[in-house]
Amino acid sequence: MTATEQALIDKIKQLAPQRLAEVEDFVDFLRAREGDQRLTRAAAKASETSFAAVWDNDEDAVYDRN
Repeated sequence: MTATEQALIDKIKQLAPQRLAEVEDFVDFLRAREGDQRLTRAAAKASETSFAAVWDNDEDAVYDRN
């Protein structure tokens, strides 16, 4: 366990019991947001080949130079 992890655990242990549910909700929120971001990046990566013909063409090359 890192020093940062231990410091967080120590801080959590000092919280009032009613605050623990808030901490847990916040951690769940952060994990969900991280999962959403991974999904968004994966979807963008998966669509790159599909959009390549639309994005990479001579007619639109003038916009790539700016």
